[in-house]
Parts: sequence; structure tokens; C-alpha cells
Amino acid sequence: MNKSLLWLRRLTTIALVSGLSAIIPLVSAQSQDVAVGQATATVLAVLSVTATQDLDFGNVYQGVAKVQDETDDALSGIFTITGEASADISCYMQLPDYVALATGADRMTIAFSTTDATFSVLAAGAPSTPSAPGVGATLNTDPHNLTGTIIGAGGTSQIFLGGKVIPSVNQAAGAYSADIVLTVAYIGT
Repeated sequence: MNKSLLWLRRLTTIALVSGLSAIIPLVSAQSQDVAVGQATATVLAVLSVTATQDLDFGNVYQGVAKVQDETDDALSGIFTITGEASADISCYMQLPDYVALATGADRMTIAFSTTDATFSVLAAGAPSTPSAPGVGATLNTDPHNLTGTIIGAGGTSQIFLGGKVIPSVNQAAGAYSADIVLTVAYIGT
């Protein structure tokens, strides 16, 4: 009986070794894998900013301040921004403290209140004017702090600007002007 038991032990050992050797290659073959992913990026449309219409105070009188409302179609300042539809943008307006004669001989105070701008987002094919800035426009906003600005669904937005000039009682006669600079950039991640 001892021989039978010994023979059975050897047979069991052989079976175990054979079974393990069959399993081990399967386990090692499945312990590695490879995957391939991609890196992608989309370049947005170029931003373009145009000073479409100058802020025009017209004729002013010595010692009499004159306000120009941002809703005036003919005289308010208009800036047009084009770019990628619905993209978030930042807008910074560099506003002058004075307008000056071309010779620099005299200058007049210009001021912008916290309600002197309207930001209009345009839908495709929907024109906008200062007096009718369209659905979704931000009315009476601060031109010093334009927030929540985006390019409209039609790829265009506009800023309508008003302000006030304050001539002194002895203001020199002549044509006064100053630069209003609008800087626009894409934001977001």
C-alpha cells in the first residue's frame, strides 16, 4: 500500500506542476496592456476689435457740462468685437481723464460714470444699435469694469459708450479729442 500511496503522491505532484505551468503563462500574458489616447486642441477664431463710431459730444459751451448718453445711435461711441461665438472674453477700456486741443494748448475734463456703457451680445443675423441693443444686453454698466463679457452667438458683440465733458468757464475754443482704447482677450480654460 505504501507503493500505491507513493505513486499517488508523485502523480498528484506532476498534475499540480503541470497545472501551474499552464496557468502561469496565462497570468503573465495578461499582466500588461497598452492603450493609445490623443492630444487635441481647437484654435479659436481671431479676435478683432474696431472703433466703429467715435463718442461725439458735438458743440459744447464754456462752463456748461454736456452729457452724451450711450443709447444715442448717432453720437455714442461704438466698439465692435468679433471672434469665436459664445467664447468668454475680458474687456478693458482705457478711458481718458481729459480731451485736448490738437496743439496741446488746452484740455477739458471728460468723465465716465458707472452707468455709461452697454454691452450687447449679438445673435446670428440680429443687428444691434445703441437705442436697441438686443436681448441679453447688459445695460447701464460701468465702462471701467466690464464683467461677464462674451462674444455673441453670431460671433459679434458691441460696446456702446457715453460720457460727460466738463468745459471750464474760460475753455479755449477749438476741436478737442482723446484716445479711448479697448483691449479684448479670450479667457477661460
